[in-house]
Amino acid sequence: WPASVMTFLHLMIVNKAGGLIYNQNLAPNAAKLTSNDWLRIGSTFHSLHAIIRQISPVQSGGIEKLETETVKIQCFQTLTGLKIVLSAAAGQVQPSLDVVLREIYVLYSDYVLKNPFYELDMPIRCELFTIHVTQLIDGYHAQAALGPSGTKHGAKR
Repeated sequence: WPASVMTFLHLMIVNKAGGLIYNQNLAPNAAKLTSNDWLRIGSTFHSLHAIIRQISPVQSGGIEKLETETVKIQCFQTLTGLKIVLSAAAGQVQPSLDVVLREIYVLYSDYVLKNPFYELDMPIRCELFTIHVTQLIDGYHAQAALGPSGTKHGAKR
């Protein structure tokens, strides 16, 4: 992927107790993680988030963003303590991770919370949620591949 093309890599949702309740690879070039890797990353993120809240000299909501040369990770925490965590390749410009996290939260509200068979804080097994998250991310990836001129990167008009 060229640096200007936005690439979302991973999505995970961690419940208020620190349990990983959802995970999804979002791009073909995203690192392939095992079930144990996902569980370890989810619980580690939750633990670091809680530690930051406790040691911060001012009131803090915990970890909101982490950024390295190659990856950005951003967390959206709901009022109920649910953490939606999205990773993306560094260098992306639009849209902001915050915008995409809020859109994923809307999908979570529509397809998970309104599902009469879903129990709070349990693993998310809602096919419509996965389908709509995939469509959302694929739409952003396709939009980025077209670039600002509306043509595919490298294509001549």
